[in-house]
Amino acid sequence: MKQIPSTTWLMSIAALIAGLASSPVFAHHSFAMYDLTKTQTMTGVLVRYIPGSNHAQLVFDVVDASGKPVLENGKPARWGVETGSAVALARQGVTPKTFPTGTVFTVALHPLRDGRPFGAIAGLLISCGTAVPGGGCTKDTGKTLISGGGPD
Repeated sequence: MKQIPSTTWLMSIAALIAGLASSPVFAHHSFAMYDLTKTQTMTGVLVRYIPGSNHAQLVFDVVDASGKPVLENGKPARWGVETGSAVALARQGVTPKTFPTGTVFTVALHPLRDGRPFGAIAGLLISCGTAVPGGGCTKDTGKTLISGGGPD
């Protein structure tokens, strides 16, 4: 005798498939930890590029417009910024090869609400090579890699 699957069984399988297909969406974190009402623009020297499938991170030491390190408690002020995925950055020309340690860049970011030195990219990334140009690393003196948008 041939058995016909019950509607309940078919609905259970459909729900399981839908749940598995949507799990990457639920794995993506909230941006509530960032203060999206504030935007800070800073220039830094890249210390480390951390590629990631959901978000990449750029870790940098902050410098002033003349290229001198900004100090906090006698040490260089180190910040990090979370960006889109490494794949999305690569489409915009940002890879570990094209954006090596020592690259000078300017970034706009939304800082963490708790005051720690980290933020989410706020839609601006300018690369200025390995030295801060006269007048600072700006759209006029560097190469704009990301303009507009924000965290995704």
